[in-house]
Amino acid sequence: MKKNIKNVVLIYLISWVLGFVLLLWQLVARGEGFVESVQRYFEDVLPNKSFLVAQHLLFLILLVLFLLVRYFRKVYRKYGSKLMFKRLGLYLLLPVTLLVVSFKTLVHLNTSEVIDFTWDEKAMNQSGEVANYYERDGLHRGMSVFGWQQDNTEGIDALVKANVEWVAVVPFIWQENEQSPEVASKREDGIFTRRDSTFIKAINDLHQKGIHVHLKPHLWLGEGWRSNLNYSSKEDWDTWFNSYRSRMLHYAKMAQLTKAELFCVGTELRTSIKKQPEAWKLLIADIRDIYDGPLTYAANWYDEYEHIGFWDALDYIGIQAYFPLTKVENPDLESIKTGWQPHIETLAALSKTEGKPILFTEVGYKSEASATIKPWEWDDTFGVLYKKKSDQTQQLAFEALFQELWDEEWFAGVYIWEWNTRSQESNAPTNLNFSPRFKPAENVIAKWFGQPKVQ
Repeated sequence: MKKNIKNVVLIYLISWVLGFVLLLWQLVARGEGFVESVQRYFEDVLPNKSFLVAQHLLFLILLVLFLLVRYFRKVYRKYGSKLMFKRLGLYLLLPVTLLVVSFKTLVHLNTSEVIDFTWDEKAMNQSGEVANYYERDGLHRGMSVFGWQQDNTEGIDALVKANVEWVAVVPFIWQENEQSPEVASKREDGIFTRRDSTFIKAINDLHQKGIHVHLKPHLWLGEGWRSNLNYSSKEDWDTWFNSYRSRMLHYAKMAQLTKAELFCVGTELRTSIKKQPEAWKLLIADIRDIYDGPLTYAANWYDEYEHIGFWDALDYIGIQAYFPLTKVENPDLESIKTGWQPHIETLAALSKTEGKPILFTEVGYKSEASATIKPWEWDDTFGVLYKKKSDQTQQLAFEALFQELWDEEWFAGVYIWEWNTRSQESNAPTNLNFSPRFKPAENVIAKWFGQPKVQ
């Protein structure tokens, strides 16, 4: 009994060491320094409940593997290799094979699709240079981009080919949950870390290629949603806001240093907007003292943008435009276009009232048959096992968006969610997420980004 307990404890410790090494390797591979990666592990990752669940899942996997090895070793010693291999096939290889075959069958059934689309290679920018239509019509042809590396040449070239002229660079500000007293950062404002240098390098690389930059820091919660921050007293709200303000001033200094062409002061912080309107106005004024470029705020499409009391202090009305457009799966183009009509009327009225253009700071559609019903819903890790892939729905959703909005007088452009520079074409056939890369949607986006707005 004591030996069994000792083995379990040892495997538990090994699982933690393995988890630490794997995560540290991943952080360093993304360009973070070793010391900073260790610091981030203990400050940001270790308190994360999702990480703890994954860590204990790793322990269970290692424990099961240990028990299997021990069992087959005993069978071998007692009965010989013949019986051991027989039981190995019956108890392990056969179930694993059935699971793999079942998994692949489900994936094949859910991702097989007959799509009515012909890729137009002429829509892609083959020149290697940014067309810079923005200088002619003021439209942001934007993409929210992740996966920055030490060498971003190939990734940026792919963006240029898709006629992307603006890129949202998105540093994440970590917070544990909706009641955490402060954002989790002990870094000194204006002192750039190794992690900051990754973003600074990405911005400089984009500028060298002629792409404009929208620096858009996001508050990211390990548990809960940033729109639902909830504190019991004014003092608690003030404590949280002061920590958030410190981070935003830090990134405002980065925007000024790198000459980023747009800075976003916040994203989907609905409850704070309602509770602390004056604090937000003061923050915007403080950012103006640091950063001399245009500003926006990224308000959620639901129950937020209509409550903003400081649009007059910004240059763009920013909206996370995940509006519901249909009630059925696999909609046709006309149904999606019809779904835009009430939203367009509301947005046009808002722009007129505030006297500001509207910028879609985010909009995206998954490669799913239901993508236009609740566009804001995030991917499910195992969605490919029970959700129907539909590149056509994603493609039609973007086509409808551009047809209905591109030439609206109040419309200032769009940032597509999302694009990862490390995505592989081989993964696209089974990819149900927001990424348009290597899918028909990429071609549609390139087509519309590659033409000027009708004046």
